[in-house]
Amino acid sequence: MATYPPTASSSDGATDPSPEQPLTQLLSRMTGDLTTLFRKEVQLAKIEIRDDVKQTAKAGGIYGAAGFAGYLAAVLISFALAFLLDLIMATWLAFAIIGVLYAVAGYVLFRLGQHRFKEFNRVPQQTIETIKEDIEWARTRNK
Repeated sequence: MATYPPTASSSDGATDPSPEQPLTQLLSRMTGDLTTLFRKEVQLAKIEIRDDVKQTAKAGGIYGAAGFAGYLAAVLISFALAFLLDLIMATWLAFAIIGVLYAVAGYVLFRLGQHRFKEFNRVPQQTIETIKEDIEWARTRNK
């Protein structure tokens, strides 16, 4: 029975491929490596998405607080303007004018928000790039 010299071990404990290893062992190792690679890519995607969600939640909280403060300011300023207009016209007309101004402003802000939301990128770009690199690496390795 022939014995083969021991192969050098890599840093992860697996042996480096050598001409003496049977094809089944090489295929098994390649399958294991691809499984590990896939798991790492999924883990990277989860981390990337989790970080994006955390940042979005923080920004959303700040926007919520700013919106509430802005709402209170708008209510108080609206009353002040309506009562100012009340000095020169009927009270109902003064409040109606202020209401229409805010309706127009609300519509413009709504459309602006829609436009910005459509620009939001919901795809983990870094993960996609590394997967493309992995596929290219696997293709060149199999040739």
